[in-house]
Order: sequence, then structure tokens, then C-alpha cells
Amino acid sequence: MAHFAKVKNGIVTNVIVAEQEFINNLVENEAGEYMETSYNGNFRKNYAGVGFTYDKERDAFIPPKPFPSYILKEDICHWEAPVAYPTDGKKYIWNEEITNWEETE
Repeated sequence: MAHFAKVKNGIVTNVIVAEQEFINNLVENEAGEYMETSYNGNFRKNYAGVGFTYDKERDAFIPPKPFPSYILKEDICHWEAPVAYPTDGKKYIWNEEITNWEETE
């Protein structure tokens, strides 16, 4: 068994577990293409999820961008805050208005 993401217009609309033969013989009424995705990230950078983007040039599934200020880390195709998370042991949340981490209680 393998995991397959249905990609329609570059967006993942579904993820299923199936045999390759099932995918090869699948007849659907809706446009889109099933592409294999790796649960442990061995290929296509990330395990696909509904709402992810498939980037053909990178051959990668990219998660939705969590905040406008976040930057795509090219080598792993994940979004990162433009400021590193503090390492002082306290808890923080991202505040997009100030584009920085804000301590939580």
C-alpha cells in the first residue's frame, strides 16, 4: 500500500491509501491527477495534506503558508517565521502584526 494525493490545479484535494494498480485503473469524473506521497518524507519533501500545494519545479508538496510574513525554507519546503523562535524555555506565539514572537502565559 502507498499514499496518493489527488492534485487538481496544483492543490491537494484528497489523500488516500491504495495499491498502485488501483490508481492505474481508477476512472474518475473529476479532473486531477493522483501522485504518490511519502508518509515519512522520503520524496516530494513532505507528506501531502488537503490544501497543500504541489510545486512541479521543486517536485514537492508544500503546506499552506501560515502567515504572510513567513518565508519558504527551500531545502525542506516548509514555512519559517522571519525571526527565530526564542530558546529561553518560555512559550511564545507568533504575532503577525509585529512580525515577532510574543510570550504567552
